[in-house]
Amino acid sequence: MNALKNETSPYLLQHAANPVEWYPWSPAALARARELDRPILLSIGYAACHWCHVMAHESFEDEATAQLMNESFVNIKVDREERPDLDSIYMQAVQAMTGSGGWPMTVFLTPDGVPFFGGTYFPKHDRHGLPSFARVLQGVAHAYRAQPDRVAETARALRGILSAPSQPPASGALTDAGFNQAVRLLTASYDERYAGFGDAPKFPPSMTLRFLLIHWSRTGDEKALSMVRDTYLAMFRGGIYDQVGGGLHRYAVDDRWLVPHFEKMLYDNALFVGVGVALWKVTHDDEVRRGVEETLTWLRREMTSPEGGFYSSLDADSEGHEGRFYTWSDAELRRIAGTDFEIVRDVWGVSEAGNFEGANILHVARPSRGNAPCDPAARSAMARVRESLYAARGRRVWPARDEKVVTSWNALMLRSISQAAAAFEDANLRDVALANADFLWRTLVRDARVFRIYKSGQVKVPGFLEDQASLALALMDVYELTFDDQWIGRALELTRATVAHFCDRTSGLFFDAAHDHETLVTRPRDVADNATPSGQSLVAELLLRAAEFAGDETWRSLGEGVLGQLWEIAVRNPLGFGNLLAVADIAVNGAVQVVLSGAPESDGVRVLHRVVAQKFVPSLVLGGADHGSRLPLALTAGKLAIDGMATAYVCRRYVCDAPTHHREELATQLERAILPVT
Repeated sequence: MNALKNETSPYLLQHAANPVEWYPWSPAALARARELDRPILLSIGYAACHWCHVMAHESFEDEATAQLMNESFVNIKVDREERPDLDSIYMQAVQAMTGSGGWPMTVFLTPDGVPFFGGTYFPKHDRHGLPSFARVLQGVAHAYRAQPDRVAETARALRGILSAPSQPPASGALTDAGFNQAVRLLTASYDERYAGFGDAPKFPPSMTLRFLLIHWSRTGDEKALSMVRDTYLAMFRGGIYDQVGGGLHRYAVDDRWLVPHFEKMLYDNALFVGVGVALWKVTHDDEVRRGVEETLTWLRREMTSPEGGFYSSLDADSEGHEGRFYTWSDAELRRIAGTDFEIVRDVWGVSEAGNFEGANILHVARPSRGNAPCDPAARSAMARVRESLYAARGRRVWPARDEKVVTSWNALMLRSISQAAAAFEDANLRDVALANADFLWRTLVRDARVFRIYKSGQVKVPGFLEDQASLALALMDVYELTFDDQWIGRALELTRATVAHFCDRTSGLFFDAAHDHETLVTRPRDVADNATPSGQSLVAELLLRAAEFAGDETWRSLGEGVLGQLWEIAVRNPLGFGNLLAVADIAVNGAVQVVLSGAPESDGVRVLHRVVAQKFVPSLVLGGADHGSRLPLALTAGKLAIDGMATAYVCRRYVCDAPTHHREELATQLERAILPVT
């Protein structure tokens, strides 16, 4: 066993028995490199990464390759999900060197941590134009010894790239014209045949869909709504979605959403649920709601810890093969489905030849029969078969599960569950949300500073901007679900700490790592929304929402400053800034402030709450006021129940409608509040 044996990361533990002398990233490992004057071989990946497993089996488990690594390098293994700062820095270097990036990431560093050569996956033998890993190792080791000046020159150049300011100049005021430009670009890249954007591979564009839904709500652009609805349903009906057990896979390798990369990530499903809830509020479509509820059933059944945390991922591989757990032969399906097989074959497009390596990836080939309410017999048959298939699949070898709890990913899911619990009036989902919120606050917050990782009873890694901002936003959503003051109080406490420890007053943006974080080659700041929302878009939303609750104009100015800095690049590249564009609505069109006054558990407040929770209201900020409120908020100040009856107040841009007790009038006021400011 090497030095990874004492780690808690499942990814690092996968490599603890390698013949490679791996170290975790640590001062001791860096000191070892300086002491021996050896380059560092930095390998970054994650537990559910298919090609990480391939490279591990081919090279890291191979004695001869390990010997080359051990003789010439200090070898450091990093879980990118634990250390997104290291992943961001060195991914930028690899992209600068090669023009592309991905995982596994292989980077060679000087002993002081500066990169000078790198790439991604290297095969065991030369193939497809890629040099063998052994040849790379020998070449880098020789260059480090024989050409130190050349190595130093490359390292200096890359240090300069990494240290260069990453943000564009300030772009001025945010406008509707920018939204319209972004929508035009998205429409031009939309796949009219299969939905989604661009060609294969296709990743779930949930943040972009939410932006388009906001655009529709403000403008009535039916094309925007159809892109959202058709893309969401294409994913839900596709092979990218697990038709048996629920949950979305990482991405589709084709343009039809049929063949997925089979890993399941918590964050993808959190974002998918969130946009599904929002779309259901617009359409009240039963199929959209099933997408949300089935995904949350998967979460509760397979991804929730006894303490209330949500696990990170399920592997793509089992028994050494990607997708084996999720695919079916015609004969298996025929045997398990029995008399329902003809319906199954029709709905899921099953064939003897299959659609993936001789097996069938289940997908809804006939949505009009399998999903539509007009065919209840088919729906009942499919429900029976799903239950039987889930039981049969449970007897297979399961994919590995990464059971670490990542704060920011949990917070993304907590937001979506809170919104679903309110929209569907689901007490069970409410309990899940409260259990998760309580666990995250008790376990991963110390003096308003968030930690990133919980695993096996240990809390690790000081939190990054995305962790701090995501959790604060999630606690706001829990408050809007419950009107329990403790949650908004905690959210505002985290907001103050976020500004204190992450803000860069010089640039107007925020750093991804806190001011007292470990000193690295550079202090990272990733501005784009990638698989998850960027720290920048999250903190902008946090500051703007917190400003509405607390009446803090400094927070509002900081949030608008972040958006202004990134506005031009966002509207030109909307697929890379979906969350930021959605967040910008609150700055351009203003928050819709709603306060429900009265006892939170009273029938009157529940009726009014239902009206708000089941309507899609962009930039909604929702508060509850009653005579027992313990926390004074600018949002709720002076908004009391009138005549002892539950009362709703709807305000926007410093103008309020008349207080109302009636749900019909509240719905009308919300409709007016959504219209653009004239």
